[in-house]
Amino acid sequence: MEITEVKVFPVDEEKLKAYITIVLDNCFVVRDLKIISGNGGLFVAMPSKRRKDGTFKDIAHPLNQSTRATMEKTILDAYLAEIKKGSPVVQAECAEQEADA
Repeated sequence: MEITEVKVFPVDEEKLKAYITIVLDNCFVVRDLKIISGNGGLFVAMPSKRRKDGTFKDIAHPLNQSTRATMEKTILDAYLAEIKKGSPVVQAECAEQEADA
């Protein structure tokens, strides 16, 4: 499986940094991944839906750690490249994240 396209939709919120859409092998799309700024830096949250009890359940996710790591690297690299095109404030956040990596 290869991520053949990553679309980044930046948002201006405290924790939520962007929505992401990926295309797998030029034939399968996954929408509503999120870039979240957590205590340990940026991470990719998989698409999820709210359950009746108020908790969230992933509706799509990698089945093993190596696939998750590959996806996160590709998605975060695309996000960082996209925000480097943006404002100086966002660029400073990007530089800080790259220094932590």
